[in-house]
Amino acid sequence: MNKSPTVQQVEAANAKYAASFGDKGKLPLPPGRHFAVLTCMDARLDPAKYAGLAEGDAHVIRNAGGRASDDAIRSLVISYKLLGTKEFFVVHHTDCGMAFFNNQIMGDLLEKSLETAVHNGKGWKDVGKGPGSNEGKKVDWLTFTDDEKAVVEDVKRIRNHPLVPKSIPVYGYLYDVKTGKLKEIPEATAAGRAGSA
Repeated sequence: MNKSPTVQQVEAANAKYAASFGDKGKLPLPPGRHFAVLTCMDARLDPAKYAGLAEGDAHVIRNAGGRASDDAIRSLVISYKLLGTKEFFVVHHTDCGMAFFNNQIMGDLLEKSLETAVHNGKGWKDVGKGPGSNEGKKVDWLTFTDDEKAVVEDVKRIRNHPLVPKSIPVYGYLYDVKTGKLKEIPEATAAGRAGSA
């Protein structure tokens, strides 16, 4: 079986990385800096670079939009309960694709076909031949229209979750994809302030 160029590049990069892996195999399971980051899967974001992380430093949980979904909270709970993290960061970003559609749009696109849709400058258009599935209409895609408000919502959801102790502070930031700067969202950080248990 022929491997795609992408597979070949990934395997070559991994071979080079593994050749100089050194003592990283001795890193402990708990994150050394005792914090977790919930952020977006956007390829323009590199949490290791924007947060100064090395292997073993922190847990990084990524999903579309960096949203505090049930699964993200599941990971955060495991992070503190079993692996000792003491602080959480929620980091969304500017120009996030999650602001460019809503549940209705996504459900309609998936109903027509499962192939990749295109954006024509005005909106999304499905160009696939089908078949699609109406299962996309049953999903909450966790879209939003206001970057900062979404950070506040996610920090509040984590802060108020019954499985997250009040002693863990939850900070809220917006990463600027044009400058690389993290901007603290004061309303989010205030909402995520640690309190007594």
